[in-house]
Amino acid sequence: MNALEIVLAVLLCLVSVLLIVVIMLQSGKEAGLSSALAGGSKDSYLNKSKRGNKDKLMASWTKWIALVFVLLTLALNLV
Repeated sequence: MNALEIVLAVLLCLVSVLLIVVIMLQSGKEAGLSSALAGGSKDSYLNKSKRGNKDKLMASWTKWIALVFVLLTLALNLV
């Protein structure tokens, strides 16, 4: 292994742990599709559109960290 592979592998491990942490910090979506089809959802359509700032921030972070994860994985595979 050369130095670039080691650096990319360490970065990939750090990003993996960060992605797990960000996903675990997100609030649950309750029962999801099965609840919506059965009519057991407590939230109406209007309440679902009013997500908190924390949820929006976490969703944004998840997308960006996942993109970095994919790019690091591809870069490590090509090296």
